[in-house]
Amino acid sequence: MTDRRDELAGNLAKVEERITAACVAAGRKREEVTLIVVTKTYPASDVRILSELGVRHVAENRDQDAAPKAAECSDLPLTWHFVGQLQTNKVRSVVGYAGVVQSVDRSRLVTTLSKEAVRAGREVGCLIQVALDAGESARGERGGVAPEGIGELADLVAGSPGLRLDGLMTVAPLTGEYAGRQQAAFERLMDLSTHLRRVHPAATMVSAGMSADLEQAVAAGATHVRVGTAVLGVRPRLG
Repeated sequence: MTDRRDELAGNLAKVEERITAACVAAGRKREEVTLIVVTKTYPASDVRILSELGVRHVAENRDQDAAPKAAECSDLPLTWHFVGQLQTNKVRSVVGYAGVVQSVDRSRLVTTLSKEAVRAGREVGCLIQVALDAGESARGERGGVAPEGIGELADLVAGSPGLRLDGLMTVAPLTGEYAGRQQAAFERLMDLSTHLRRVHPAATMVSAGMSADLEQAVAAGATHVRVGTAVLGVRPRLG
C-alpha cells in the first residue's frame, strides 16, 4: 500500500505541476481550476489514498461500479461527480451519492433527476453536457446535447426542484469539425458558457479537459478538469 501511495502521490504532484504551469501560461490563478480525479475501474482503496493526499473531487461513469465504491468511502470529505451517460433507471442510485451530475443531456433525465433528488431530500448540481460533434440527430457520439439545445435544457434544470444548474461540460469530440482541435473545442464551450451565464449568472462551472488535453482546457478557461490516467495510471483492458 505504501508503494501505491507513493505512486499516486508522485502522479498527483506531476498533474499539479501541469495545471499550475497551464494557469501561469494562461495568466490565471491556480485556484481558478479544480482537479477532479476520475477513479473509474480503480478500487475504493485508491480513492481513500487520494483523499488522504488532499483530493476532494472524484468522478465515476458507471453506477454499478460507483455506488458500492461511494458507499465504502462515505466517511471521506469527497464530492462525487457522475460523468457517464446516465440511464433514467440508474438515477435513484446516482442521486444517493453524486453531488454533481455532469452528463445532463435530455429533458426526461432532468425530470427523473428532479423527482429523485426531492425524494432523497438532496440538491444535485447539474452540468449540461454539450456535444460539439452533434449531427442531424442533435446528439453526440458520446452523449450530450447540441449547442442549440442548451438554453431549453438549462431553463428546465434551473426550474426543477432539487436541482441546481452549475454550468456546462464537454468531451473533446473524435469526429466533426472539432476532431483533433481540442483548443478550438474548449474555446467554443467557453463561448457557450458566456452566453448561458447571461441568462443564468450562477452557472459558472465549465468542465473540460482530461489527462491528454488539460493544458488546452485551462488555456480556454475551464474551471474544472477531469483527470484519470495521469493520476491513477493506464487502466487495464476490460474483458
